[in-house]
Amino acid sequence: MDIGVHTPPLADESLEGALSFLDDQGVDAIEPGVGGHPGEDHLSREEYLDDETAQEELDDLLEAYGMRISALATHNNPLHPDDDRAERADTELREAVRLAGQLEVGAVTCFSGLPAGGPNDAVPNWITAPWPPEHDEALDYQWDRAGEYWSELAEFADDHGVDIAIEMHPNMLVYEPHGMARLRDETGDRIGANFDPSHLYWQGISVTDAIRYLGERDAIHHVHAKDTGIYGANAREKGVLDTTPYDDEPNRSWLFRSVGYGHDESHWKDIVSTLRMVGYDDVLSIEHEDSLTSSREGLEKAIDVLERATFETEPGEAYWAE
Repeated sequence: MDIGVHTPPLADESLEGALSFLDDQGVDAIEPGVGGHPGEDHLSREEYLDDETAQEELDDLLEAYGMRISALATHNNPLHPDDDRAERADTELREAVRLAGQLEVGAVTCFSGLPAGGPNDAVPNWITAPWPPEHDEALDYQWDRAGEYWSELAEFADDHGVDIAIEMHPNMLVYEPHGMARLRDETGDRIGANFDPSHLYWQGISVTDAIRYLGERDAIHHVHAKDTGIYGANAREKGVLDTTPYDDEPNRSWLFRSVGYGHDESHWKDIVSTLRMVGYDDVLSIEHEDSLTSSREGLEKAIDVLERATFETEPGEAYWAE
């Protein structure tokens, strides 16, 4: 299993500068942004798409640092009720898929998107309860929209030999494992999870159970290594659906944390072991969004924990069972 890094926290570095820093840390892979919320500081779609010379130069640069690309990231909302915003997100996503195919990168990470609650609404609507009844009706509308869009996108991705790895994220239609499995069932095997545990922790979801649930469905295409700390005193007063700004740390119910600062090392060893049990033995891509430390220190500490948690070798024969 390789350790990777989602590179936006190193946006102040050139691509080569980021590769040099990560190589010094023992990192094996990168997940650069190519649009949407991650931006494209290290890999511009316009620069590399359909340009064989630029792609060859990129391959040479990656090889020089012993690095590979685990996925291309473009997190946005292609189901947005504003047509211009939806079209922009859709273009980013399709161009990311095309570029991934040309670079022989196996996955594009993204969000499911979130529609409005009806055809005449102007704002995306995250529905978390089936009552009053109009909310249930709105949810049916959203799933119809999502099924149609992602079915067509799955065919497009299949044409390019690329998996779509959707991060289960609140304020998106798919935010937990059952929704992820439903979207995959309705659209095809190219649709799966970019399994990010950070959003599951604060929802009260068991991460290892979620891995087993999606792993049994062969639905994990990529994995983020990102932790969350729950702050009980605040959560007991106001729950975990917390709109307090992320930089108001003392008053939030939960915070994104560097790996090992929300859950201890033994927990991350359980995650790695469970991923291997369900057949995922690829990249753990560190996503740093811990507001209590700097990007570089947060990455360094996460890498330190994961180096002890991950396996470097293939499993041997269970000779003791013969």
